[in-house]
Amino acid sequence: MKKFLLAVGVALLSLQAQADAVDTLKSFVRDVKSGRADFTQTVTSPDGAKKKVTSGKFEFARPNRFRFEYQKPFEQVIVGDGQKVWIYDADLNQASSRKIGAALGATPAALLAGGSLEKDFELAALPAKDGLEWAQATPKAKDGAFKSVQVGFRSKELAAIEIIDAFGQRSVLQFKQFTPGVTVSPEAFTFTPPAGADVIEQ
Repeated sequence: MKKFLLAVGVALLSLQAQADAVDTLKSFVRDVKSGRADFTQTVTSPDGAKKKVTSGKFEFARPNRFRFEYQKPFEQVIVGDGQKVWIYDADLNQASSRKIGAALGATPAALLAGGSLEKDFELAALPAKDGLEWAQATPKAKDGAFKSVQVGFRSKELAAIEIIDAFGQRSVLQFKQFTPGVTVSPEAFTFTPPAGADVIEQ
């Protein structure tokens, strides 16, 4: 009987922790207006055979302003300025832009930068793993570029995002030194293509 009660207690605590992960995600999107972190991104092919690792810095300020600055192994900048999303590849000296509504939608960037969480995503709690509490956000639109986004928190702090795209490719972003509520310079969310760059407007 004691073992049964212990098992029930453990199960209830696990369910509570999982439910808390969804609440934490909702609170993060609602309450954290800005943030800054270093990140490492690992992209794994659908068959698990190939991996690509990149790293850089990330900043955001709601609504719809963010900056991913990839530093290694190749320089790339992704900037959301509130109106457009710019992607700049330094090696190619090429910049492309899309209107932010078309570029975001039900994407991981929308989760971080302040999209309509429950309007665009089905939310569910997942079992804890790797020392993190996880919530899953599945896009309601079935024809998007992503199948699911999983967000991991450590003591209410954003720690990781795992993305499965429509082709089964897995991308994991691990955040370090995440600092919420920081003041981010407005210049971080502006982008002007360098002289001579090829510019593609979509």
